[in-house]
Amino acid sequence: MPALCRDCLTRFDDGRRCPSCRSPRVTSHPELFDLTIAHMDCDAFYASVEKRDNPELADKPVIIGGGKRGVVSTACYVARIRGVRSAMPMFQALKLCPDAVVIPPRGRHYAAVSKQIRALMDELTPSIEPLSLDEAFLDMTGTAKLHGAPPAVMLARLLKRMQDEIGLSGSIGLSHNKFLAKIASDLDKPRGFSVIGKAETATFLHDKPVGLIWGVGGVSQAALEKAGIRTFADLLRWEKADLVARFGGMGDRLWHLARGQDKRRVSAHAPIKSISNETTFFEDTTDPDILDGHLWRLSEKVSDRAKARDLAGRVVTLKLKRADFRALSRQTNLGDTTQSADRIYRTARGLFDTVAGEGPFRLVGVGLSHLGPADNADLTNDLLDPQAARRRAAERATDTIRARFGDKVILKGRSIR
Repeated sequence: MPALCRDCLTRFDDGRRCPSCRSPRVTSHPELFDLTIAHMDCDAFYASVEKRDNPELADKPVIIGGGKRGVVSTACYVARIRGVRSAMPMFQALKLCPDAVVIPPRGRHYAAVSKQIRALMDELTPSIEPLSLDEAFLDMTGTAKLHGAPPAVMLARLLKRMQDEIGLSGSIGLSHNKFLAKIASDLDKPRGFSVIGKAETATFLHDKPVGLIWGVGGVSQAALEKAGIRTFADLLRWEKADLVARFGGMGDRLWHLARGQDKRRVSAHAPIKSISNETTFFEDTTDPDILDGHLWRLSEKVSDRAKARDLAGRVVTLKLKRADFRALSRQTNLGDTTQSADRIYRTARGLFDTVAGEGPFRLVGVGLSHLGPADNADLTNDLLDPQAARRRAAERATDTIRARFGDKVILKGRSIR
C-alpha cells in the first residue's frame, strides 16, 4: 500500500514507521497518490498565532474572544480538552477553564499571517478556494507533472513549510470531492493528514451522523431527526423526490451527499458575498450603553475584515435576536461603498435606533454586503455630517498605528463598554 512520511516526505510501501527517518507520522492509503481534491485547515489558528508570538503561552489554555458577555472565537487544544468550544458564551468557557488566558482577537494580524500561508498554497496550484482566513480547498489536478510529485506529497510539504517557515500547523483532508475532503481534514486534528478514497466512500459514510454535513446546524439537524434521519444510512432509505418534498432544495443536496457525490468545483474566483460578525449575550439586555459598545466592536471587526481583503460594501445590515429567539433584521443601502468602521457603526446604530424598543435582545450582529473592490470606498463627502471626513482621516491614521504597534494600542471609549 502506498505510504508517505509527513516528516521527511519519503515515499515507500506500507509500514508503521518511515524507513528513512523512523518517524511514526506516516500516512498510507491505496489511493494516496491518485486523489487530487484537498481541504487545508489551520489548527486553532488564532490561538496558535498568539502562542507562536508569545512562547510563554505555549503550555497554557488560551481562549480568543471577548469579555464576559462575549463568545469564544476559538480556543487552543489545551482549552478544548477542558470542553471549551467556538461560539460558546465566555462565562461558560471560563467556568470550564478558569485559568485560561483570554486574548481579544487581532483581526489585522491574523489576516497578515493568513496571507503568508496563502502565498505557500499559491506555489502549489492556482485552483484555491479560501473559506476563511484559516482554511481553503485546493484542486491539485494536473499538478503532478509540474511538481514532479503526486498531490499528497506536495500537500505534506505545504504543512511542513507552514511549520518551519511560519511556525503554525495545519491539517489536510484529501479525497475525490470537496464534501469528503472537508470531512477528512477534521478526522485527525491537530497536525493531521487523512484520506477518504473513492472505493471506501459508501462504507465510510454509512454509520456517520448527518451532523458531519457542512451547513447542517442545530436547527437543520433537529428537522432531520424529526423525520427519523440521524445517520447517512437513514438518508439512503429515502427516495430523492421524498427528500425534496420534505426539505426543498436541501433534500436534493442531501440525497447526493448521502452517496458521497459532490460535483462542486474548487472555485478560485468565488466572490465573497458578505462580511458579518455577531455576538450572543450572557443575559438578555436593553441596556443602551452595552448594546452601543457591542455595535461598535462588531462594526470594527467587520471593517477590519473588509480592509484585510481590500473590499468595501454598500449595504449595512443589522441583525438582532429577541429574548424569545425571534429574529429581527434591518438594512440600508448607502449608495456608495464603505469599509470605514465609523460609517458602518453609525449606519448600524441608526438602524438599531428604529427598533431599540423591541428588546430585550439576546444577540446582535452587523454585516456588510454588496461587496466590491475598495478602490473608490469612502470618497463621497456627507453634506449632512461635515465631521465625517475628519473621522475617516482619524480612522486611517489609527489603522496605520495599530498595524505597526498592535490592535490594542488605541481603543475608543465605546469599545470598552
